[in-house]
Amino acid sequence: MPEFDRKVLEVLREPLESGQITISRAARQADFPAQFQLIAAMNPCPCGYLGHHNNKCRCTPDQVTRYKAKISGPLLDRIDLHIEVSALKEDELTRAQTAENSDVIRARVEQAREIQLLRQGKANFALGTAEIEQFCQPDDAGLALLKTAISKLNLSARAYHRILKVARTIADLSDVTDIQPVHIAEAIQYRRHGI
Repeated sequence: MPEFDRKVLEVLREPLESGQITISRAARQADFPAQFQLIAAMNPCPCGYLGHHNNKCRCTPDQVTRYKAKISGPLLDRIDLHIEVSALKEDELTRAQTAENSDVIRARVEQAREIQLLRQGKANFALGTAEIEQFCQPDDAGLALLKTAISKLNLSARAYHRILKVARTIADLSDVTDIQPVHIAEAIQYRRHGI
């Protein structure tokens, strides 16, 4: 990853959290709104073939570790969903796929958003710590699963709150009132990045 890209990502760390950016020049300072949705992609290794089915990757474990370390933990902590997308084999790529219709997905997302607005007056991503405690509490089994994940994955307080908000969203998308262990498990899965 070029040095410029890393610096840009690190500058985004605070706006991701606060929803605003401060520009300081000489004796002046100005605050601007900066709410945005960050979607980023990264190769699994310097050559891009780690885990590829054709075994083309020749990167050493040390090279892979150094490559992945270029993205800081605090920045990764502010990204809610980490998804690994494996390369498709030729027959998978050329086979006709049947997927859920976009209109059906859109209707489900709109319904989930409406549920959030009715319940708490804002979308789940915008919930503060006190609101997370009020609207995103799992049952005892979900809480036990979350405690295990915190211990085994060394999750931060920020990651804990983000998992709860993602689990709340997964439950809303399923049109389920209470956050269940299955929702917590799915949200934890999105934090288990190999970076």
